[in-house]
Amino acid sequence: MNLNIDFMGKEWGSMKYTIRHLQVFLAVAKEQSISRAAVALSLSQSATSAALQEFESRYDIQLFDRAGKRLRLNSFGESIRVKAETVMAHLLGFEEELMGQDEFGHLRVGASFTIGNYLAVKHLATYMQEHPEAKVEMEVGSTPEVVAKVLNFHLDIGLIEAELHHDDLQLQPWREDKMVAFCRPDHPLAGKSQLSNKDILSAGWILRESDSGHRQTFDRSMQGLLPDLHIVLELTHNEAIKNAVKAGLGVGCLSEIAVADEIQQGLLVPLVIKGRPMNRRFYFVTHKKAAVNRAAQSWMDICKG
Repeated sequence: MNLNIDFMGKEWGSMKYTIRHLQVFLAVAKEQSISRAAVALSLSQSATSAALQEFESRYDIQLFDRAGKRLRLNSFGESIRVKAETVMAHLLGFEEELMGQDEFGHLRVGASFTIGNYLAVKHLATYMQEHPEAKVEMEVGSTPEVVAKVLNFHLDIGLIEAELHHDDLQLQPWREDKMVAFCRPDHPLAGKSQLSNKDILSAGWILRESDSGHRQTFDRSMQGLLPDLHIVLELTHNEAIKNAVKAGLGVGCLSEIAVADEIQQGLLVPLVIKGRPMNRRFYFVTHKKAAVNRAAQSWMDICKG
């Protein structure tokens, strides 16, 4: 489709790019490969390559550094990519308005590990029951990974565990959460009614990585003790931390929803730490420049319910 717009008497019909140019550019930027982009767009490789070359030649620009068959965005291409994603997001939103309000389109959701593993699947089941015609794509990763994909318009909405501040992102509080320290039933600290600062410093801690939402809350709770804490391991997955604690390698600290089953079964013992609260919030994160469509709004409503 060619963009041909008359805006307040000014003729825009001479605009050199088309929606197809933007689609091809963004697909190649994501896949870093003409062949993979062609598959994603259901185009031939030659048509994809021709569209990209035409886009660059019309403006006498180079958007990619080329090394054999591999393409990587250069600095100019990165800046154009953000603007192109914004344009495409608005075009898709406009098309949804034109198509009417009865159909739910493709919803791309990202969730941090804890939310994705213990909460999101339940909400996904409800969403698909209410909207059986909808197509949903869910990605699970660390909070920084989910945030990066929302920033790059690869996700419509993210569910994250950490508060953040970014000029291009909109953060909405979702639900409360609480973290809990835990150990094996035969650990020396298991019999304590509550842990003192001395107990905390004597423990070997097995924690999530430093840029995770878990770690943000833990570090805030441990102010004044952080320089002297004995951190045995830093792991990127909750299950790995629980298994390390079960193996007797130390004391862990995770969201209470991540260890609820093991505590109920007696495999792990919760530890009370008085005066060091580990309450936190989960958040919805969206891009300010991307309109929240009906599918994303329905997803948030289901999660809140």
